[in-house]
Amino acid sequence: MWFKNLQLYRLIAPWTWTAEQLEEKLAPQSFASCASGDMQSQGWLSPRDNGMLVHTVNRQLLLQLGVEKKLLPASVINQVTKARAAELEEQQGFKPGRKQMKELKEQVTEELLPRAFSVRRTTRVWIDPVNGWMAVDAASPAKADEVFKLLLKSLDTLPFASLRTARSPLSAMTDWLAADEAPGGFTVDQDTELRASGEGKATVRYVRHTLEAEDVQRHIAAGKQCTRLAMTWNDRISFVLTEALAVKRVAPLDVLKENADGATMNDDERFDTDFALMTGELAKLVADLVLALGGEEAQKKAA
Repeated sequence: MWFKNLQLYRLIAPWTWTAEQLEEKLAPQSFASCASGDMQSQGWLSPRDNGMLVHTVNRQLLLQLGVEKKLLPASVINQVTKARAAELEEQQGFKPGRKQMKELKEQVTEELLPRAFSVRRTTRVWIDPVNGWMAVDAASPAKADEVFKLLLKSLDTLPFASLRTARSPLSAMTDWLAADEAPGGFTVDQDTELRASGEGKATVRYVRHTLEAEDVQRHIAAGKQCTRLAMTWNDRISFVLTEALAVKRVAPLDVLKENADGATMNDDERFDTDFALMTGELAKLVADLVLALGGEEAQKKAA
């Protein structure tokens, strides 16, 4: 159940909710499928399909956001609207005006929505009150924002802020490549992206390709900076760090998989063991990564 991505936030005030209190706060925003006339719905889902919205292991909290969206392409709406407009023109003897077309389109949308297919996706959230982190398993900031907004709606106030480090990942990753030396505890892998800052934004990507120091340094000397860098932490977890301080393509390596052998466990025990292992290791990785980036930028405490 390892998170594949980490959009990171920092706890900036004491975490005061117990799992039971958090459960009570989230309950009014529980997930419900789209009503017939809705394009989208979202809410909190049980991470373990047991009805509980908060799953807890060793004081680590797991939440899950559910989003359901109707699939009703604009091209379909436009096609049906066009056919209806032709019928209306024949009946009234002249083409529908702008106002009529707008009303017709709204009517068509309302009629088609109940018959539209829907797709559902989930986004997992890990809250670590012990070490002061929140991580959203989302590849894009937009999906993390969905979580943040619903948490704010559920809790009224959020003691979290985006993680900020003293050094920007862009500057640090570029320096690591220029010096051909990774920070302590990390190694550089074979994927990276270097991008120029000029209008053209010329970009060079290495994918599963050995990074030759001379080539990379030549690109940096020409003004390019590192925007993505594949790395491994302590021979335990591989990941890609981005210029926005997102951690992507998180993958436990063999040494962790061997330690997590759950052949004799049932599903619940295996899930909890995996979650405990993941949160323990990722908390250390994030702490080391922040240290490699010069530590945290001073944060204002929440009121």
